[in-house]
Amino acid sequence: MSPMAVLALAVLLACTAMAAANFNQELDITWGDGRGKILENGQLLTLTLDRTSGSGFQSRHEYLYGKIDMQLKLVPGNSAGTVTAYYLSSQGPTHDEIDFEFLGNVTGEPYTLHTNVFTQGQGNREMQFRLWYDPTKEFRTYSILWNPKHIIFMVDDMPIRDFRNLEGKGIAFPKNQPMRLYSSLWNADDWATQGGLVKTDWSHAPFSASYRGFRADACVVAAGGRTRCGAAVGTEAAPGTGGGAATAVNWYNQELDLTLQQRMRWVQSNYMIYNYCTDTKRFPQGLPAECSM
Repeated sequence: MSPMAVLALAVLLACTAMAAANFNQELDITWGDGRGKILENGQLLTLTLDRTSGSGFQSRHEYLYGKIDMQLKLVPGNSAGTVTAYYLSSQGPTHDEIDFEFLGNVTGEPYTLHTNVFTQGQGNREMQFRLWYDPTKEFRTYSILWNPKHIIFMVDDMPIRDFRNLEGKGIAFPKNQPMRLYSSLWNADDWATQGGLVKTDWSHAPFSASYRGFRADACVVAAGGRTRCGAAVGTEAAPGTGGGAATAVNWYNQELDLTLQQRMRWVQSNYMIYNYCTDTKRFPQGLPAECSM
């Protein structure tokens, strides 16, 4: 697929986006001492980082499967040393986690999109990408689709990574621990840019990232561990089973068809810069089992 075709697809998808949730109702700014702000009657959120502190927020709800969409516009200019993290996570030492992290760079150099999946407290499944556009110029939609068979990372509904459920092969998959959505803007200049060689230039502070277009079409965990699945369903199902409610939701059974698989392969062929499944030096005793499946 050519870059122009990707751009046309992104425009089409943006024009058909559904109504966004209100940040005031769905999210809480949890740290930053006023550096995180909800604006425009709940339709815009900004996080700020300065030499003293970064900032962050979390969702009010916990989710057990869902499709989570957020539009982000990243720190412009010299963003070296900064990380904008956007992820789902449970709590505890055996937590599950699904990560988008955007690693800043010096002016004119590209961001790195860092992805990872933790299962039962175990991560080390990093894949990194460059992007085929400037993520600081306009809002783009970053999505996590998590269902019983797949965790699919998407940019403007273009799949870039698919972590499949291979429990039958003895590989753990997130399925029992509800997760909240978190995001933060923070200083990570010990590792974020060129492995920590390029430090944050505080003369460019404060740094700011913007959010809008939040949508969680998901199974929301309510009191007593019950789940309510799908924005338009409004019925309950036993946690982890889906039931009649969840099966009516498109994302719950979604997989990548042949066309989407081809698009994902195109992204990985042209824009992936690191894949843990090819890093034999890192895993001298053998690559993780899922890499051969």
